Amino acid sequence: MTRLHGSALRVTIFVGECDTHHHKPLYSEIVHRAHRAGLAGASVFKGIEGFGASSLIHTSRLLSLSEDLPVAIVIVDEEARIRAFLPQLDAHWSPRGW
Repeated sequence: MTRLHGSALRVTIFVGECDTHHHKPLYSEIVHRAHRAGLAGASVFKGIEGFGASSLIHTSRLLSLSEDLPVAIVIVDEEARIRAFLPQLDAHWSPRGW
């Protein structure tokens, strides 16, 4: 694990709560890969409302429950280490690779 000193770069990845990779939540897979890569930190934040490519609004409001709320994965580290990690995301989880 890297301890940051000085400036850092933050990358934010947005996925749906129901997105999976090999029967595991996609957000969890991304966090575990960032951890194995030795990056400084990663956190997952569950959204309460949002929309994406489908243009459907997903919300946690009681009258309009959604089973696929937005999830943001935030990863931080030195710029060079983040840029070295990004190809893993493109190769495994881009719409082209699903």
